[in-house]
Amino acid sequence: MNTVAESIVKDMSLAPNGHLKIDWVKEHMPVLNRIRARFEQEKPFAGLKVAISLHLEAKTAYLAKVVQAGGAEVTITGSNPLSTQDDVCAALVEDGIRVFAKYNPSPEEYKSHLIKTLETRPDLIIDDGGDLVSILHSERRDLLPQVRGGAEETTTGILRLKALESEGKLEFPMVAVNDAFCKYLFDNRYGTGQSVWDGINRTTNLVVAGKTVVVVGYGWCGKGVAMRAKGLGAKVIVTEIDPIKAVEAYMDGFEVMSMKEAAKHGDFFVTVTGNRDVIRKEHFEVMKDGAILSNAGHFDVEVNKVELGEMAASKRVVRKDIEEYALADGRKIYLLAEGRLVNLAAGDGHPAEIMDMTFALQAVGLEYVSKNYQSIGKKVINVPYELDAEVARNKLEALGITIDTLNPEQKAYLESWAE
Repeated sequence: MNTVAESIVKDMSLAPNGHLKIDWVKEHMPVLNRIRARFEQEKPFAGLKVAISLHLEAKTAYLAKVVQAGGAEVTITGSNPLSTQDDVCAALVEDGIRVFAKYNPSPEEYKSHLIKTLETRPDLIIDDGGDLVSILHSERRDLLPQVRGGAEETTTGILRLKALESEGKLEFPMVAVNDAFCKYLFDNRYGTGQSVWDGINRTTNLVVAGKTVVVVGYGWCGKGVAMRAKGLGAKVIVTEIDPIKAVEAYMDGFEVMSMKEAAKHGDFFVTVTGNRDVIRKEHFEVMKDGAILSNAGHFDVEVNKVELGEMAASKRVVRKDIEEYALADGRKIYLLAEGRLVNLAAGDGHPAEIMDMTFALQAVGLEYVSKNYQSIGKKVINVPYELDAEVARNKLEALGITIDTLNPEQKAYLESWAE
């Protein structure tokens, strides 16, 4: 396979810097390194084609190389127009991986890259947000028969998968990686929490301490964002639609109120819901002058950009990844990274040590589907607990941490009803 000739990337001369980025994350992803060593020996994907749609930066690139080490022919594209790193794309092409991705493509180019990735007729897929699955189940159903199954990274993607499954339209098994313990407890909470504020801070260069942060949504990602905001010295308000999560946020020490009320107080807003229009016209109308809006959900629909644009007398870019909307009454509202994922579109995403666990789940989850797709059937399944635990054990071993195990008497006690 001549990946240089077949790929679509911005500039192959950027490859050396991409290799440096990939080499750096490799040094900080010990769990994936252990899986790669096993894959090189066992070749679980020998003779198979794998299509990947993920945020295309260095950590994702290393996952692609691990899957490749398992014997797969790998093709990769981005899952967000602003998170693709062109130097990483070029480096992957040099490493024999087919790439269809550029930073900030037009909507038409972005869609064409997804389709070209699927036109390689993959046996397995790794998806982020459900774009590959959506295309396969709509306009390119001709490519469905080849697909054994795959793994999905995000809450948004799993929602789309479960909607397909509930309607009886899902055509192959998918592993819900996002719902694994080693994903949401660490990636969603600690990864999102740190990387969101890294993106906001490096983009705005403003202090957070003493200001009011409104976190929209208190799932595991929202918990992480709120926790880190508190650590930076902010006053934190949480908005929710789930009464149980709202009580949890309250007992975690945060103020809880409706979005209409919270909109009056926020200096920074971070949306983490997976839903559309959670910040909209009625909220813009009462915001402070200088309010800063950002999104950490998968798609750029959580902040209603159309309504904000209609309210604005003028709009301009005032700093890289910051758009200023000047309203008719003189207030200014700022939107970061076009309302796309602020931690990736305006940053480097989650720390490598965090994505080490998540991408390890992707790798072993894909291996599990490949081996068991016929018995699984056409449904969404959780990552089997033994795979989750395997990733956690590898992480502990890499950290040099030893934990206890049950002795036979303890195990018998827990498993017996008579004692």
